[in-house]
Amino acid sequence: MSTVRLEQVAGTDASLKAALANAHLPTDDIEDDGRTFFKAIVADGRIVGFSGVELCGVDYLLRSVVVLSEHRGQSLGRAVVEQTLARLDRGDVFLATTNAAPFFARIGFSEVPRDSVPASVLATRQLSSICPSSATIMKRTRPPT
Repeated sequence: MSTVRLEQVAGTDASLKAALANAHLPTDDIEDDGRTFFKAIVADGRIVGFSGVELCGVDYLLRSVVVLSEHRGQSLGRAVVEQTLARLDRGDVFLATTNAAPFFARIGFSEVPRDSVPASVLATRQLSSICPSSATIMKRTRPPT
């Protein structure tokens, strides 16, 4: 697996917004409070992708995971997700996707019915209005620390 390190960036970061827009991922709420975003950097200093999380009570919504097109196919997506999850200290992690369920299934996420998702996660703008109701909701349970 490729090695990446994460550095926090603001939701106003132009390169974050451009990467999400180029990947057809939503940018409507990335400047709202309660979101933390990261740029993924490889050893030579190149930015290869981005990720984000939104705190929802004791759980998290994983969001805005993107590997820049010129860096895809190098196991960087998995590395970005794993590094992002390693920063979380409690709770379960949920996500919504319209086209990446197979990728997330390979790294330990499972599809869950919408009615099993905590209200705090369902209340996020991502799940309440931005993502289509047809989006697949997935969960990865964090082991106790």
